[in-house]
Amino acid sequence: MTKNMINVLQIGYGPLGIQVGKYIAQKKTVKTIAAVDINPTLKGKLLSELDKDLPTDVTISSSVEEVVNKQNKKPDVAIITTVSSLEKLIPQVKEVAKFGIPVISTCEELSFPWKLQPQLSKELDTICKENNIACLGTGVNPGFLMDYLPTVFTSISKDVSYIFVERVQDATPRRAPFQQKIGAGLAIDAFRKKEATGELRHVGLQESVYLLANSIGLELDEVTESLNPVIAESEVASEVIKVKKGDARGVEQIAYGYKDDECKIKMHFKAAIGEPKSFDKVTIKGVPNFSSEIEGGINGDIATCAITINCINSILKAPAGLQTMATVAVPGFIN
Repeated sequence: MTKNMINVLQIGYGPLGIQVGKYIAQKKTVKTIAAVDINPTLKGKLLSELDKDLPTDVTISSSVEEVVNKQNKKPDVAIITTVSSLEKLIPQVKEVAKFGIPVISTCEELSFPWKLQPQLSKELDTICKENNIACLGTGVNPGFLMDYLPTVFTSISKDVSYIFVERVQDATPRRAPFQQKIGAGLAIDAFRKKEATGELRHVGLQESVYLLANSIGLELDEVTESLNPVIAESEVASEVIKVKKGDARGVEQIAYGYKDDECKIKMHFKAAIGEPKSFDKVTIKGVPNFSSEIEGGINGDIATCAITINCINSILKAPAGLQTMATVAVPGFIN
């Protein structure tokens, strides 16, 4: 861990960005010195006006150019918590890259975009290399629980024939945008309509399959994914959403990775309000056979904010280009 203060430019002040900012404010060696959000109602506000635990001396600007030009010091790293779409993220990264600032983002499609979006991946990689910066997509899922963690587990394997990763979580305590993203509270017809537009799903499950496969040198022939509502058998509720009996209380997605017509990787994601048991589990068939379960599961909001910050030293050491959690130095807790 570096003893010098790491200065951060934060972009995006929705619920996740605010939480990241609050965690940074508690750190001894990391500090938010610049803030950007395109919401016109936020321009000119102090961060502390958004939340009392955020800095009292940082004003929100509407563009990266505006905020960097105002700084006496160039930020060491930018943290972007804005969008899930790689296509929408690229212009934001480009704006940061021209100032030579490396990027960490919670954009789910950024976690491993090479297989699903090869052209956009190449475009972003080129932007990063031309500006001599590294760019990393991370988070708890994708970015850790269903891809990076199973990869680490395989390091003790003499042989691996099959990997099964499960993430089942009670979405009741999660932030409202997450509950909305998994379709909680929607009638089934409305659920299916949103599913058809791509608005309603856990983003990043196929990316996780490809990241895990790539990390263990497995070239998959095909990846498939199914998505279905988790239907409420009785009325359930969180603080912000009430779910009627028969409506969706969440989503269940299953992805399969095939090699030579054989399933080599299976990932099961289920998140729903009122889910009775939360857990994260990795099962590996091979030599040796074993499974490891995190009872109660990992709180996604806390962990995503934490790992985003804790990857700062990793991205500062990384070579220029589009990186993944498997290509950067192992992250660890930053005080």
